[in-house]
Amino acid sequence: MPRLQGQALLRTPSNARRGDVLPHAVASDDRGNVPCVPSKRALIIGISGQDGSLLSELLLSEGYEVIGVVRQSTSTRFENLEPIRGRIELHQADVLSEVSLVDVLSASEPHEVYNLASPSFVPMSWKQPVLTAEFAAVGVTALLEAIRRVDDGVRFYQASSSEIFGESREVPQTEETPLAPVTPYGVAKAYGHLITRSYRRQYGLYASSGILYNHESPRRPLDFVTRKISHAAAAISLGLKSEVLLGNLDARRDWGYAGDYVRAMWLVLQQDEADDFVIASGQTHSVRELAEAAFAHVGLDWEEHVRVDDTLIRGKAELHDIVGDSSKAREQLGWSPRVDFDGLVQLLVDADVERLRSRAEPVETLADI
Repeated sequence: MPRLQGQALLRTPSNARRGDVLPHAVASDDRGNVPCVPSKRALIIGISGQDGSLLSELLLSEGYEVIGVVRQSTSTRFENLEPIRGRIELHQADVLSEVSLVDVLSASEPHEVYNLASPSFVPMSWKQPVLTAEFAAVGVTALLEAIRRVDDGVRFYQASSSEIFGESREVPQTEETPLAPVTPYGVAKAYGHLITRSYRRQYGLYASSGILYNHESPRRPLDFVTRKISHAAAAISLGLKSEVLLGNLDARRDWGYAGDYVRAMWLVLQQDEADDFVIASGQTHSVRELAEAAFAHVGLDWEEHVRVDDTLIRGKAELHDIVGDSSKAREQLGWSPRVDFDGLVQLLVDADVERLRSRAEPVETLADI
């Protein structure tokens, strides 16, 4: 029979609530072998996306047991999860159903819940405003209610967004900046942000929000301008295509590396008290700068390969001066980004070059992207 070494207080329904922070316990068998025993369990809603998969890897490295919620069958192949598929547990659930979420919470008994489930491509929210509202607003409420019913000691993280600031009159934005969302995505995210704060105040839940600015990685879909540009630079450098169509080259964003930002998510839930934090680089760069850096990394002149398509310009929906002040996160969480803008661009381009070389994708497929 295994026995406990060191501090043997394990988190169980009879001796602790799942919101408590307890010491790690190590079990050994009769021969003295000491396997790694996870001290916490994390439930990630939206585990198969960029942020969910990167967060999963981080939590596994921190000794967590990771459980994820997916909408499709658990037998589906999730590309972002393939490297860790054997180390995580997946549950199929309807993230808009409180009953379904109650079942998942009851079965998994998590100590921390990360809600990352939401459409993330902002322009699409104009085409699917109702769906966006359901996932980014109603779904948050359903999850908070489920947590309140199952275990109000669970620590909850809500993925908020810089889109909640919209046409902000404050530059840079902080946690206290008034919300002024413009897009359906931003409006829905603002609701999710406020309902999280409301449940924290009304019910005393440990419910925190991370107001994340644009954060990218090679796991972003090609719809996003960062991947669109990095993929184009890689493909053109390999002779697989000749140009890329972009919208407003002067549009500016506060871009960071997603790996840095999921680390901030985790740090948010390690604090003594729940709170909201802006997570940002504090610097903005234009699409033009992004293209110039990406093409320069593969030895090309971006102006020879980038063509502006007016139909891709957002017009009145384009946000300006969206840049975050993450002083609070830096001071209280001890967080700061480790990858700067140039490092991010190089990382994206290198990943796309490697991906295209390994897959040897045909020219006719790339030409349609």
